[in-house]
Amino acid sequence: MIARSILLLSWGLLVSAQSKSRAFFVFSDSLFNNGNYNFLATTARADAPPYGIDYPTHRPTGLFSNGLNIPDIISEQIGSEPTLPYLSPELKGNKLLIGANFASAGIGILNDTGFQFVS
Repeated sequence: MIARSILLLSWGLLVSAQSKSRAFFVFSDSLFNNGNYNFLATTARADAPPYGIDYPTHRPTGLFSNGLNIPDIISEQIGSEPTLPYLSPELKGNKLLIGANFASAGIGILNDTGFQFVS
């Protein structure tokens, strides 16, 4: 019964996501980061090979992965454009209505987490 309820809930969310446009906001760590560090003065960078080798453009994008990440795939599945990094100067107007990605490499719950990345 529980599995059936979860399946129905998942199906309902999928149908709902496909029928209505909604903003998609991402809060996470480096697994979901889509280039926020491209806009910061930091040593934590993903803008050189081998990053991006499996991305559609085959070029580094700032993602801490070599291809699409989960938010990219979710955006594709709901028929939306990929979310932009929250620090991107392009994130304004209608682009903000799509959503934003606040994910950050080295993120943690403590104030000093990730301090080694900031110069």
